[in-house]
Amino acid sequence: MKAYEALFILDTAGQEQVSKDLIEKIQKEIEQAGGRVETVQKMGARPFARTTQKRSSGFYVNYLFHAPPGAIAALDAKFHLEPEIFRWQFLEVIKPQERKKKKKKAVTKKD
Repeated sequence: MKAYEALFILDTAGQEQVSKDLIEKIQKEIEQAGGRVETVQKMGARPFARTTQKRSSGFYVNYLFHAPPGAIAALDAKFHLEPEIFRWQFLEVIKPQERKKKKKKAVTKKD
């Protein structure tokens, strides 16, 4: 299983507080897809740089988890159906040692 980081922007239109149920629902979706959530970081409500789709702010939540590579596509499809989730992004977490190895390999290929 690979390590991933996911950033979600939740729609807070008309709400002061983001429901804990939605944050838990996202975590359950990750676990149902075969993932294991390590940390959930609530980053709070933040204003957008400019109004997007008539929204001026959103509630940011960051998840660190391990999942099989195929789970990301399935999660992406599920989150498209959730109107309360405004935006999301999945990133593969690469350890610093792995980055150095990849850079060395790239340099040797050019030589």
